[in-house]
Amino acid sequence: MAIELQRDGRKRSYRKRRRAELEEDTRRRITEAAVKLHGTLGPARTTVSAIADEAGVQRATVYRHFPDTESLFAACSGHWMAQNPLPDAERWAEIGDPELRLRRGLGELYSWYGRTEYMLERISRDATLVPEIAGPLRARLAYLTRTRDLLLKGRPERGRSRSRAAAAIGHATAFETWRSLVREQDLDDAEAVELMARTVAQAGGLGRRAR
Repeated sequence: MAIELQRDGRKRSYRKRRRAELEEDTRRRITEAAVKLHGTLGPARTTVSAIADEAGVQRATVYRHFPDTESLFAACSGHWMAQNPLPDAERWAEIGDPELRLRRGLGELYSWYGRTEYMLERISRDATLVPEIAGPLRARLAYLTRTRDLLLKGRPERGRSRSRAAAAIGHATAFETWRSLVREQDLDDAEAVELMARTVAQAGGLGRRAR
C-alpha cells in the first residue's frame, strides 16, 4: 500500500510539473509572438488576435496568461531586453582618457542601435499611441542620462563650456542622432562616432573662441 501511494504521489508530482512546463512554454510562445509583431508591425498595430495566430493559441489563452496590455507589454519588454541588453556603460568608466572613453561608448552604443533599429523605430513611432511604451522609454532615457554623465566625467571643460559639452554628448548618444547620420546622411558607424566626438570637443570650446 505504501509503495502504491508513493507511486501515485510521484505521478501526481510529474503531472503537476509537466502542466507547469507546458504553461510556461505557452507563455513564452505568446511573448515571443508579441515581440515579433511589435518589431514588424509595431505595438500600435499588434492585435491580440494576431498574437494568438502567431503563437498558435486561442485568444482566450492569451488573455489567461496576460489579462491586460500592461502585463503583456512588460513581459515583451523584459524578454526583448534580455535578448538585446544595452551596452554596459560601467565598463567605460575604467577608461581614464575621456576622449577615448567617448569614442568607445559611442561606438558600442551605435553598434547596438544598428542591431536594434527595427524595434526602436517602431517603438518611437507608436510612443504617443500606446501608453505602455512610456515605461521602457523612461528606462532608456535614464540609461542615456547616466551614459552622458559617465562620458562627461574627467573632461577639461568647466562652467558653460561643460554644459555645452554635456549637451553635445547627450545629442550624440540619442538614437535619432545615430539614425540621421547613418541612415539619412549615409555615414558608417565609425564616421558618425568621429564626427560626434569632434562636435563634443568643439562645443566645449565655443566660449573660448568667441572671446
